[in-house]
Amino acid sequence: MANYKQSDYEALRRRCVELSQAGWQQAAIAQAFGLTQPWVSKTLKKYNQQGAIALQEGKRTGAPARLSAQQLGQLVIELNKGAEHHGFSGAIWTRPRINEVIKKTFGVSYDPSQIGRILKKVGWSRQLPQRKAIQQDAQAVVQWRAERLPDLKKS
Repeated sequence: MANYKQSDYEALRRRCVELSQAGWQQAAIAQAFGLTQPWVSKTLKKYNQQGAIALQEGKRTGAPARLSAQQLGQLVIELNKGAEHHGFSGAIWTRPRINEVIKKTFGVSYDPSQIGRILKKVGWSRQLPQRKAIQQDAQAVVQWRAERLPDLKKS
C-alpha cells in the first residue's frame, strides 16, 4: 500500500466512493491510488452500511483509562509520602511497588511495564543514581587531584 499520512485516508475513502459510483471496479480504484483491493472493498462496504459517516476520520480509541485524573492526582500524593510509609523497606520506588500502591488504593492492577507510562503522565520520571557521592568532600578531591593524581599519571 502507498505511504499515505493518516489525515489523507478520509479523502481517499471519499474518492473511492466517488469512483465506485462512477462505475469503476474495486481493483482499478485500488491500483489508481496504490491501495489494496481489500482496503477499497472494506471502505465501500462500510459506506454502504453506514453512509457518509463511515468516511470520516474516526478518533482512535483504546481501552478506557482505569484511573481518573483525580485518582492520578491522589496517586502522586501517595507516592510523595514515600515507599516506607506504604510498608516497603527502603525509600526506593520500583514499578512493582507502585503497582501495589495502586492496587491497595484504587483496586486496579496494571502490568508493571505500564507503570512508567502512568508516571510519565503525572510528571514523574525515572531517576538514575548520581555518579558523585553526596558525602564527598570537595576540598579533599581538589587536594587529591593536585597532589596524588600527577604521581599516578607518571607511573
